Amino acid sequence: MSRKYFGTDGIRGLSNRIITPDLALRVGQAAGIAFQRGDHAHRVVIGKDTRLSGYMIEYAMVAGFTSVGMDVMLLGPMPTPAVAMLTRSLRADLGVMISASHNPFQDNGIKLFGPDGFKLSDETESEIEALIDAELHNRLSAPANLGRAKRIEGVHARYIEFAKRTLPRNLDLDGLRIVVDCANGAAYKVAPEALWELGAEVVAIGVEPDGFNINKDVGSTAPEALSRKVRELRADIGIALDGDADRVVLVDEKGQVVDGDQLMAVVAKSWKDDNRLTQPGVVATIMSNLGLERHLATLGLTLARTAVGDRYVLEHMREHGYNLGGEQSGHIILSDYATTGDGLIAALQVLAVVKQQGRPVSEVCHCFQPLPQILKNVRFRQGEPLKNESVVSAIAASRARLGADGRLVIRPSGTEPVIRVMAEGDNRDVVERAVDDVVEALTAAAA
Repeated sequence: MSRKYFGTDGIRGLSNRIITPDLALRVGQAAGIAFQRGDHAHRVVIGKDTRLSGYMIEYAMVAGFTSVGMDVMLLGPMPTPAVAMLTRSLRADLGVMISASHNPFQDNGIKLFGPDGFKLSDETESEIEALIDAELHNRLSAPANLGRAKRIEGVHARYIEFAKRTLPRNLDLDGLRIVVDCANGAAYKVAPEALWELGAEVVAIGVEPDGFNINKDVGSTAPEALSRKVRELRADIGIALDGDADRVVLVDEKGQVVDGDQLMAVVAKSWKDDNRLTQPGVVATIMSNLGLERHLATLGLTLARTAVGDRYVLEHMREHGYNLGGEQSGHIILSDYATTGDGLIAALQVLAVVKQQGRPVSEVCHCFQPLPQILKNVRFRQGEPLKNESVVSAIAASRARLGADGRLVIRPSGTEPVIRVMAEGDNRDVVERAVDDVVEALTAAAA
């Protein structure tokens, strides 16, 4: 389905160029009209991360929503999963998160949640798209029926208590020294506070947002600063969130990064032992390492794979009854607790295992040896290089070279003119050759 505004994770682009005040206002009006269902007073909650452009977009959306008669509750900087949770908790008709996640400050985006706290379906997004470009003058509210807007107090405490309750009863983090990196983003207040209230000794970095430094050399996409701080302070663990805190990677006491695949392995084993898995398996994307799949098999668990994107993981989980899924990048979805990826809650589940086992994070969290996995990108200007005969032949030859024990994944990016080539297998030299041959053919075809 070709769509004009919505991508795989809401609407996203360069602020004040693609994500303009005019677009934000029209999205507010369109979404407000689409979600006025029933005769009750309609309300929407709006959260954001710490980007400078958040102010501009927030107030434009307030104008849009109030102009069609919706009351607006402004949360201020809050994690994406907190906005999803509060949408349900406050019985709102709609939730909005203004964020471009792990992107640099220049970008921004608009994510929408339904009253159940889940991201919208493709069909609902298409309905909103049609309204964005429609003439809505006759659907605006009468002067007496305009909505109101107000800032909501106490939302940080609500989310912190919600997160704390996901830990097993009578378990705290006393005795753990934790470094948490909030990426100068949405969780810069709530994450350190939650960990401290649970008893940990907390050192926080990436908690000085200035509108420009979100994700800049900090956070889950740049964990080097966290690794250095963990080693410097001899901490037990490091937690790195991204700009809107829906993804997480960990750093063990040695400074080694623990990615989403390893985190899913830890939680899967723990939940299997406690009979908490609703299905005997985990849902991940085609990018998750083959080592995870093999490790889960030794536990009697399966790995179901989806297209890249946490929304596809969640759709598969809901359709087939799984309660654990995620991405290698650190989107971990624990549907017993949250309707989207939640970096803080995922970290707490792993910390619970660390406390219960009384072993170092390096022993708990390195569950399997990842297979050599190589990813390269090929940029192209136009056309369809993947249909080129030499490219088709190179892909077939590389798949044959990898054999049944390896994987080759070719996928066009959903956001830019780039084709991603990923291969993995037991022999690194074979994997490199498989990727290079396809990249060489694609580069020639793209030229």
